[in-house]
Amino acid sequence: MIAAGTLYSCAAINEEYAFAHEETITPEMVLNASPLYLNAQPGDVAPVDLLTLSDEMTIFLDEHVDRNGNQSQILAQLIYALIREDQFLLAYDDSTRTAESTFRERRGNCISFTNMFVAMARDLGLDANYQEVTIPPDWSMSGQTILLSQHVSVLVNLKSALSRVVDFNTYSTTLPLDSRVIADERARAHYFNNIGVEHMLADETPKAFANFRESLKNDRTFSPSWANLGSLYRREGFPRYAEAAYLAALEQNKSNLTAMSNLANLYEEEGNTKAAQKYLGRVQSHRTRNPYYRFQLANSAFIDGDYKTAIQHLKYAIRKREEEDRFYFLLSLSYLMSGEKEAAKVWMEKAKELARLSASKKKYQHKLDLLKSRDNGF
Repeated sequence: MIAAGTLYSCAAINEEYAFAHEETITPEMVLNASPLYLNAQPGDVAPVDLLTLSDEMTIFLDEHVDRNGNQSQILAQLIYALIREDQFLLAYDDSTRTAESTFRERRGNCISFTNMFVAMARDLGLDANYQEVTIPPDWSMSGQTILLSQHVSVLVNLKSALSRVVDFNTYSTTLPLDSRVIADERARAHYFNNIGVEHMLADETPKAFANFRESLKNDRTFSPSWANLGSLYRREGFPRYAEAAYLAALEQNKSNLTAMSNLANLYEEEGNTKAAQKYLGRVQSHRTRNPYYRFQLANSAFIDGDYKTAIQHLKYAIRKREEEDRFYFLLSLSYLMSGEKEAAKVWMEKAKELARLSASKKKYQHKLDLLKSRDNGF
């Protein structure tokens, strides 16, 4: 899932609407009375079926999967067929595609691959569902949140075996991630939000707006699309609409740091220091409680030679997340640079131990293990 974050500087306020909309802007107005369209009605996105199978996809399944096998065998054969590089070579890129387009182009992002897999698995009679995964947030050196915050994978429920997760994610973490099964409508919200961001990055404002709007038609509670709409309005010079969109994002998810940060920046630009500080305070509160942000602070302190501060941040991070080997690794280096060699050895051993455990836990995700699963019925 892509979130627009703080990609855009604020445009000059659109004078035509600066005083014409003194009334409170509602979420309904953000979606259906947009000044981006002047006197016209906002356009709709052409109908898209994310899960349509092409004839080529059906042929591929018939060639590589025994539809008469049990569910575990069918799932193993499907995975095997899709990861065999001599049969089907998948390439990751940032494009968001339907199942059919992903199969045809052999490329896409996590949502693209998930669309394709869900479509194929369901065609084979498997109970395959979208699963939303919350990825731990990280921060750049400047303190801005990274764009990626949620990810979509597949959960396959098997009648005679444990459920299986199929994940095309390239993100790596040593921790079990929070996840939940979502409805197809929520998956469509992810899809159109991504398409909207792609159009926004290409300066195609009408198409971006139409796709964000379509995303929210599928799931009105999808906070990232509200935040991205806010960024779009802010870029185009409609601060009151941007404010309403950011507030709608926070109404659906009070922890949406992108919406908080952008709302604070918006108020700061308008001279509303009190409101800006309110949201900046919330952002800082969320960040300082987050072990990954403290890890980033520790990294910055380490680079600056402030090893005592780095150690303090890392100990907090480890109390919150005990299984992140990179926390222990940096803690070891911090003690080493502080001259405490024995402590450095202890924490390095802990880092190595966790790294080994992590590799063991994640073996199921590796291609070689999936290939082996074909021989033992998964």
